[in-house]
Amino acid sequence: MLTRLIQFSLRNRLFVLATAALLLAYGGYVVLRLPIDVFPDLNRPTVTLMTEAPGLAPEEVETLVSVPLETALNGAPGVQRVRATCNVGLSIIYVEFDWGQDIYRARQLVQERIALAKAKLPAGTEVHMGPISSIMGEILLIGLSSGTGQTTPPELRTLADWQLSPRLLTIPGISQVIVIGGGRKQIHVNASPERMAAYGVTFEEIHSATERAQGSTGGGFIADGAREILVRNLGRTADPAEIGATVVKDRDGVPIFLRDMADVGHGIQPMRGQAGVSGAPAVILGVQKQPGADTTELTRRVEAALAEMRPSLPADAKIDVLFRQATFIQHAVANVQAAIRDGAIMVVIILFLFLLNFRTTFITLTAIPLSFAVAALVFHWLGITINTMTLGGLAVAVGMVVDDAIVDVENVFRRLRENQHAASPRPVLRVIAAASAEVRNSILFATLVIVLVFLPLFALGGIEGRLFAPIGFATIVAMLASFIVAMTVIPVLCSYLLPRMKRMGTERDGWLVRLLKRFDERFILSPSLRHPWVVIGLALALIAGAAMLVPHMGRTFLPEFNEGTATINVIAPPGTSLAESDRIGRLAERLLLTMPEIKLTGRRTGRAELDEHAEGVHRSEIDVDLTATGRSRAELLRDIRTKLAALPGVLISVGQPISHRLDHMLSGVQAAIAVKIYGPDLASL
Repeated sequence: MLTRLIQFSLRNRLFVLATAALLLAYGGYVVLRLPIDVFPDLNRPTVTLMTEAPGLAPEEVETLVSVPLETALNGAPGVQRVRATCNVGLSIIYVEFDWGQDIYRARQLVQERIALAKAKLPAGTEVHMGPISSIMGEILLIGLSSGTGQTTPPELRTLADWQLSPRLLTIPGISQVIVIGGGRKQIHVNASPERMAAYGVTFEEIHSATERAQGSTGGGFIADGAREILVRNLGRTADPAEIGATVVKDRDGVPIFLRDMADVGHGIQPMRGQAGVSGAPAVILGVQKQPGADTTELTRRVEAALAEMRPSLPADAKIDVLFRQATFIQHAVANVQAAIRDGAIMVVIILFLFLLNFRTTFITLTAIPLSFAVAALVFHWLGITINTMTLGGLAVAVGMVVDDAIVDVENVFRRLRENQHAASPRPVLRVIAAASAEVRNSILFATLVIVLVFLPLFALGGIEGRLFAPIGFATIVAMLASFIVAMTVIPVLCSYLLPRMKRMGTERDGWLVRLLKRFDERFILSPSLRHPWVVIGLALALIAGAAMLVPHMGRTFLPEFNEGTATINVIAPPGTSLAESDRIGRLAERLLLTMPEIKLTGRRTGRAELDEHAEGVHRSEIDVDLTATGRSRAELLRDIRTKLAALPGVLISVGQPISHRLDHMLSGVQAAIAVKIYGPDLASL
């Protein structure tokens, strides 16, 4: 079959070249539009449930909310793991399904189980299902602050809730925008027990009157000839004076107003989280993407939307990007692209040194872009993103995809040279077809051996398989594509470029090949054949030495990344108030800003409303960008720890944003090392 493929290619040379050019052009077009991400999709299908239970301590939240929900969810089809986090007034449950489970079916199953468990939950609690996203999907942290202090934090929060967040959610691919800090404005009715007793009014009467005062009702419509008039009762207002004028009850014909028994005014919703930018109060928006969305393209759209909204904000309002996942992706992709580029350049140099001919070098190099173009088309058809793993597979393959072409070109060149010096030369196309057919089995076996080496990666289960299988897939696709190229395009190019070469007149190899052959025969091959047992013994000793070193080598799931940013956790003792944690966080920011490498900090203390990333109010998370000043990363992190050690009574943890999120996704713990303590008695634990 392979011989027929070679013969078909040589009989239809223009068709083969046109097809190759079309694949190259279309592959280049597709590769520029493939979604780009930092990693392959590592998230199991996960459904997140968030239940607000105001006033309950973590123990009550666990007993009354989390346990009934976990019990109902554990029996759902396809559920692999259920994790719960209980905080003050908040329960967050992560329901992880098996790989391959349709996320929409998983959400439907969870919704059915919630309906069964609702009867066991405390009155007034509502279970909210989070959007389809993940912790790794947080692509941007945006800080909104006031440069002069003229715009207050609650006003900034209003801008974030009613302008920025709704606009960002209209961008296709954005799943959620989480806002923290500033404080949501509310109308507070602070009743006075003494005045209530004097007027003989109960709290239930005040609550009922306030509720009625904020209700708008419809009265149908009135038909007036050719017109229709809508009847409305507008009771909702944001004016404290109008709310205070609400009648609570009538005593002896004298109305008792709400303002007589309570102070009505503007206030802030009870907060469980606060935010800051560079040591000043601020509001931070966490932007999360939907799975499969292109991070870099989505980031550009968000930044364009922010630039569009800037003129409508107050003059003193500033928008700062505190964390940008696309920056790390662009650097990582650029590094791998540089590796592929440098590898291709070295391949060109080596090929030219060995072949000493531009034409043979050019023919061989065509295997690289054609193989990668086919790989890009396969990625596009299967919905695979461009990420560090798929690019890593292509970087591994860059030196191997030319092997098949080298073997074919070298044999064709040799047979054409022999044919030119023969007494009765044969037709060129027949010589090329025969020369390519001679090496077809060798090329096939070599390709299959490389493919078999990478096949075990597809047997890995869990997150390991999701992470490392794309490397094998990219390499295998590129190698199979290079084999097809060697059997079709390479013989055609040889038929056009090689027969009329000047070097066909000499039978000698190039000078480098002759030199290497003499060196091999004199210093390697001949001594090895004279002393075979020495060679075998040396090989066995090297194998044994390598095996002895394996137990002493370090082990880690992934190498440590240099993301160019840092995430610093400042952890005060549990029980610390939000105001005190906010003060400590501001001090930490000011200490960090004394470092020349840190120009901007973004801090989140506690948690936002219905945020999956729930933290206690005693905990602050500070994100910083590190600019290059000549100091190494280890020195910078050591300096950060030294400066923050000046804060008494707090724990400091320094990591990186993406690594931090990856650890959280893998184990539910935001650290590389965690100690988990199990037992039936919480007090003893």
